[in-house]
Amino acid sequence: MISSNQSMQKKNGKRLLVLDAVRGLAVIGMFVQHFALNRTNSFVSGNTMILFMLCSGISYTLMGRKMLEKKEMAKQFYTRVLSRSVFIDFIGYAIIMLNGPFAMVLCAYAMLFLISLFLINRSMRTLIWTAALLFIIAPPLMIIGLSLFANTAVLSDIAGGPLSALAWMPVFVTGMIIGRLHLEEMKTAKNMILLGTVILVPFKIFSVLILPNIRMAVENQMIGTFYAEPNPYAAWPGNIEPIPWHLIFIDAPQSGSMFELLIGTGGSLILLGIFILAEKKLAMLYKPFACVGRSALTLYVVQFLIAWGLAMAGIEVTSIDIGSIFMGDIIIAAAVIAAGCLLARLSNAPLEGAIRRFEHLFV
Repeated sequence: MISSNQSMQKKNGKRLLVLDAVRGLAVIGMFVQHFALNRTNSFVSGNTMILFMLCSGISYTLMGRKMLEKKEMAKQFYTRVLSRSVFIDFIGYAIIMLNGPFAMVLCAYAMLFLISLFLINRSMRTLIWTAALLFIIAPPLMIIGLSLFANTAVLSDIAGGPLSALAWMPVFVTGMIIGRLHLEEMKTAKNMILLGTVILVPFKIFSVLILPNIRMAVENQMIGTFYAEPNPYAAWPGNIEPIPWHLIFIDAPQSGSMFELLIGTGGSLILLGIFILAEKKLAMLYKPFACVGRSALTLYVVQFLIAWGLAMAGIEVTSIDIGSIFMGDIIIAAAVIAAGCLLARLSNAPLEGAIRRFEHLFV
């Protein structure tokens, strides 16, 4: 017989396999988006980051709840989050120095970890209301921040546009809510698929049939409004750009609009629910994707290093149209999976190992 403790460990192992596999799928989607995007796989653009943020919120809750159950580990958890945020932020700014062609979210990701400390011990009801409110208020606030904080580093990372922490916060908090559920239960998976469908379908229909007309009306109103060119040498706020309100009413990759976030979150919930339901039958197929998921930080950074290396060799990565090659996106995905499997042979992937050693300096 298996003891209850062993049974729980087995369930936790399964849950982590699914989570790592889905996170790995998100990382693969990022590589496809950056190196082999075409009409067939265009749906990965933006949605892979939403999926990654959802998984990150789940992991954040799992890590936090486990450590905060023991009072003597509470201080260790907060120190761990702080040190991890500093490390990720440093890596993010190092990547920015490379001046690559891809949008980089590590700095915003680090800020998300810090901001979410205020929510880790809140009730489930508080988290649900917070997530719902953030889906409504975060998009306009980050659009305002895009104008106010455009030239400020830390404030821009917190609330300065579609790639800021505030822009991803609704999805991250939704992941924190999911992290408190019994993910090993089939009922939970089915409810996630149902909820994802209820979110995805109406908002997708609205974004296709109605949203373009609203956006056009807002744009026409903005065009007809008197525009004064800001003076870049004027004292703040005289040097800020006008607020681009029309960005709230679009459904475009990495726009940070409510419609993009809800549609992407709905699709991510459906995908995660399906992965949980199919785990017993497809567990062996999940393992290569899980290897990618466990090396997510390292592989994420590798994208920028590849682009930087090609630029140093005089080749612009955006000019390499791998997506137009037959099965080019499949080749990229297979290469990422192979890299993940190779990294899995190590005790820790390079950056994952480095972040743990950095944490041990303070914990």
